[in-house]
Amino acid sequence: MFYKFFKTLCRIWFSKILHTDVVGTENIPVDGAFILAANHVSNFDPPFLGTFIDREVCYMGKEELFGNPVMAWICRHLHVFPVKRGAADKTAIKTAVKVLRDGKCLGIFPEGTRSKTGKIGKAESGVSLIAAMTKSPIVPAAIVNTEKIFSRDEKFPRLAVVYGKPMQFNGSTKDRDALNAFAQEIMSEIAKLKSSVS
Repeated sequence: MFYKFFKTLCRIWFSKILHTDVVGTENIPVDGAFILAANHVSNFDPPFLGTFIDREVCYMGKEELFGNPVMAWICRHLHVFPVKRGAADKTAIKTAVKVLRDGKCLGIFPEGTRSKTGKIGKAESGVSLIAAMTKSPIVPAAIVNTEKIFSRDEKFPRLAVVYGKPMQFNGSTKDRDALNAFAQEIMSEIAKLKSSVS
């Protein structure tokens, strides 16, 4: 209930007040597990990414968010689960795998952190590993201009989100080179999607 209420508010804000161009929603699977992988430039990205699709999205969120009881309650009701940054968090990976094996959507920002320049950075191999462990397809998505929201130069920028065609990783969980290569392939696809609208 809270998720749907929050999503409705976000859709009104992003669509009616900020104005967002949305492309490629037909590429979102109607049912079944999939990973939604996007570039990351703003704290607005998680709600923005999931606002325009019919599926509910589960996210990893930095462990620090759960230190405050109120914020922890909000995160859990928005399907966010904690992850320790700076190290391989096996518990978070297990939770991510469970989300997908339950047939849900997992939202991931492969770069692992926000880009301070707005440019797309190098991906970590975690997204490929989770895809390999679950055999889930990855839908690449490009987020455009959310870093400009409430900026000094542009209070209400025109935004865009582009959902690409699903990708599939068929390699082994033990092949580090293949995992890293596929993670970069995802980011390359996201860059192409971004350039198509920016």
